[in-house]
Amino acid sequence: MWMPPLYRDFTQQAQIDAQYGTQQWVADPEAEARHFIERSAFAREQLRCTLDIPFGPTLDETLDIFPADRPDAPVFVFIHGGYWRANTSKEFSCVALGLQDCGVTTVVINYSLCPKVRIDEITRQARAAVAWVVRNIDRRGGDPRRIAVGGHSAGGHLAAMCLQTRWAEEYGLPRDPIAAAVLVSGLYDLEPLRYSYLQPLIQLDERTVRQCSPLFAVRPCATPALVTWGGAESDEFARQAASFHAAWSKAGNRSELTAQAGAHHFSAIHGFEHSSSPLCQWVSATLGNR
Repeated sequence: MWMPPLYRDFTQQAQIDAQYGTQQWVADPEAEARHFIERSAFAREQLRCTLDIPFGPTLDETLDIFPADRPDAPVFVFIHGGYWRANTSKEFSCVALGLQDCGVTTVVINYSLCPKVRIDEITRQARAAVAWVVRNIDRRGGDPRRIAVGGHSAGGHLAAMCLQTRWAEEYGLPRDPIAAAVLVSGLYDLEPLRYSYLQPLIQLDERTVRQCSPLFAVRPCATPALVTWGGAESDEFARQAASFHAAWSKAGNRSELTAQAGAHHFSAIHGFEHSSSPLCQWVSATLGNR
């Protein structure tokens, strides 16, 4: 019996869940969660840091800064994942381990979660955090002219939304204040998630899908982007990355597309913990670290 598709060629929720259910693609999801918790606790113990700095009016709107050892350092702003409904900045302090060793100041932001707020409000908070960093990081040893934004999974979506921001008109900042972007295993078309197990919590509607899908709002932008994902992830994560890369490039923007061989959804950001990794080296080189 023929069934109309929910999205692309998917006719059943189970098919979409199989592609976007990230935990089923790894052998031990609990071990993956422990990795981030333990390595992040280690980072906060070993690295200089200032935690829970407010950037907005709500208690959720805070950020953690891990400064480089020298002044006027390039800056990397990291936005965590969790499908907009899980995790905090504290599980991802570990991204500062490799970057600080490269001489990069790291800022890890926190934001409100669904269903307390909707994705458009989380997007606003991510943009507000980036604006705060642009305006204030020079007081904390960072170079506001060399700020990269990056994110993983839902954080990759939010980082991509930051690239679409009308910074001059809405924030009074330069048109393209972000010097580089690293998008890891991001979601750039939200439409399939309307038909997934996530829908009861994230409550997507047509307006949110259209306004908050980075794929549908690409603009000419001076920011070079690295679009990457784990080679062991599902076909849909690969397709999402390739689609955004193509749209970003078609708009005349600079973009690199690369799969990380053997990496799954969670290990795709482990490279931020090691200064010699391709992720850290790309950030350092693109920001012109001296």
